[in-house]
Amino acid sequence: MAPNSDHDHLRALKKFDDTKAGVKGIIDSGITSIPTIFHHPPEAFAPLAPLSTDISIPVIDLLGHRPEVVIAVKAAVETLGFFLVVNHGVPEATMSDTLAAVKGFHEGPVKEKEPYYTRSEGRRVRYSGNADLFRSPAAKWRDTLYIDDADQLVEEVLPPMCRGAMPEYTRLMRQLGHVLFGLMSEALGLQHDYMEEETGCLDALLLGCHYYPACPEPHLTLGAVRHSDASFLTVVLQDGTVDGLQLLVHDNKQQQVWVKVPAMAGALAVNVGDFLQLVSNDRFKSVVHRVVSNSAGPRVSVVCFFRANMATLCGPVVVDGSGPPRYRTVKAEELFGSSRTMLKSALSPQTALDYLRL
Repeated sequence: MAPNSDHDHLRALKKFDDTKAGVKGIIDSGITSIPTIFHHPPEAFAPLAPLSTDISIPVIDLLGHRPEVVIAVKAAVETLGFFLVVNHGVPEATMSDTLAAVKGFHEGPVKEKEPYYTRSEGRRVRYSGNADLFRSPAAKWRDTLYIDDADQLVEEVLPPMCRGAMPEYTRLMRQLGHVLFGLMSEALGLQHDYMEEETGCLDALLLGCHYYPACPEPHLTLGAVRHSDASFLTVVLQDGTVDGLQLLVHDNKQQQVWVKVPAMAGALAVNVGDFLQLVSNDRFKSVVHRVVSNSAGPRVSVVCFFRANMATLCGPVVVDGSGPPRYRTVKAEELFGSSRTMLKSALSPQTALDYLRL
């Protein structure tokens, strides 16, 4: 950008931020074209890979025969880095209540959301239109309420709309995480409690409560740019009304393709994050994904990131047949910082893990 356009862009960002109304506020104003701060360059949509319908996403029944479940999980995380789970222990009523709470919060009056609007990552409950608004090349078409460890917060800290649903959903996510990380440990040939005991994978649970409004010009912007997650695992609850989440994978000809993630009734989506790819020494794949904008909407999702505390050391586990360590051992804070750097430069083909390779 030229100096004047840089100044104009910053002024437009500040004007948007000062409304504290998020992208929802822009839509409520009756716009028919989106502000230029949301325009992504053509490269942001790269690779211009086709949308494939030939790749199916595995659906794994967690109440199945344990050895068979481990085999299915192992196959999924070593190839796609993504799968759907059913019989996961989260009642459909709780899932519906959680989505309704998120939708209700984002569609509530601005004055009720304002107390939670912040760019301070020190706040355990924080709402904004784009948390990285001033760090990213272009704004994303979504609003988000972030909640750290909702099951450990005093109820009054949460927005009234979320006080019943979010602590309970987070509690159930913690239980599901215990099951999933046991399966991951066994898939690596380790004791079932290895991940939980040695990596701190259940120490920090972050809920990202996303709201993607309908967009009048969806071809110009994105709900989430191409990225991988700074987590061990990410569990996604989708409302199923509007498509958006897509994975970047290789087909049977080793060509890159985008794959839509269906919102299957009663199922939760699970994807491998950067932390788990590092710990598994590249045996498990941290999947690259994005969220496209849509002329229909809103799309609502609740994303649970399983992370370690920032001071925790993360290093590859070397077991028979896995070869020498491929990454250096680092604090979770450094890996998280690398991931944020890559999000800021989303046009780069590199990933956060590339900076940590030996």
